[in-house]
Amino acid sequence: MYIELMQFSAILLLSLLALKLFLLPRNTITSDVVRKSRWFLFAGTSLLALQFLLQYILGLRARGVTYAVMLNLAFFIPCTVFFSLAVLYLQRRGQVSLVEKYIGVPVWFLAMTVIAIGIMIGKLLSTEIIATVLYAVMQIYYTIREMRYMRHLKETLSNYYDADMDHVLRWMQWSVIQLTLMAVMVPIIIFGHGPLLAVFALLFFFGIFYLVDSFCLFVVSNTPAKVVEAETEQARTETEESTARVSDDAWHRVDLAVDAWIAKRGHLKAGLNMPSAAEEIGVPRYLLSAWLRQKSVRYSDWLAEMRIDEAKRVMRDHPDWSNETIAEHCGFCDRTYFQRKFKEITGITPHDFISQ
Repeated sequence: MYIELMQFSAILLLSLLALKLFLLPRNTITSDVVRKSRWFLFAGTSLLALQFLLQYILGLRARGVTYAVMLNLAFFIPCTVFFSLAVLYLQRRGQVSLVEKYIGVPVWFLAMTVIAIGIMIGKLLSTEIIATVLYAVMQIYYTIREMRYMRHLKETLSNYYDADMDHVLRWMQWSVIQLTLMAVMVPIIIFGHGPLLAVFALLFFFGIFYLVDSFCLFVVSNTPAKVVEAETEQARTETEESTARVSDDAWHRVDLAVDAWIAKRGHLKAGLNMPSAAEEIGVPRYLLSAWLRQKSVRYSDWLAEMRIDEAKRVMRDHPDWSNETIAEHCGFCDRTYFQRKFKEITGITPHDFISQ
């Protein structure tokens, strides 16, 4: 009875999530990339709902694990592909390789062929396990690609904005991890019974809910525009760097210009992205970017370290100032970010620093 209840709950939840994706307002879909990601998520969620609906109507669990396994793998493989492509399209601005797009096709046919062979030779359980491993390997491939692109995206944002932007991508990172865990543990939901199956099913449904809900919140915010802005500027800078020759004299001019800018306390201005900083310093953006790369430091980290130095000076001179006042004075976007970066750089909290 509890199996039917879980299946019915899954149908209801996944149908509502698919409906939420379908009804996203048009004015929130800011680009073709976001639109395609939305429909990939919609397709994956709808297929999962259909899979549980068929399980519920046909009662495959009651007939035995064999029928349920075949149906699960037939649907889980394309669903995983759609979910992974939704993330990849956002990370790569639609520049997804043919292998990333279509790897699910041969994996699906191979898995179904292996199961068909198992039926013919009477070795169904062994071939179902092989097909499940194929599915898990495919998801691991997607995870490696997504994590690689995630690191690149974080670097791009850190070299453009003056504050750590990891939080805007955290949902994406957690979604990738959850998809991987679900793929690795999917034998439990395919072959499992009893309480273990119920626990995994709850985690599985939460993972899908988190992915879809976080995507919707991401889309309706201004984060996609910020990501596109940083990526566009990064591409322009890389093009300029590849065609420019930087002499030792140019490095010396950047050193002098940066020192003069710091002396004017320009680094304490809040919301200072890389192009704005380069303009205030008086050097081309590609030159400032190359100068920072030569020092092996990201733009946001470079600013944070100088601002923390200023914060330490202020705390020594004005121990009565609040963290909010110090954060605002030093150019940090808020108190929480200031406190986190202070602990990260100095190893102690602002309170402990003042108490020393």
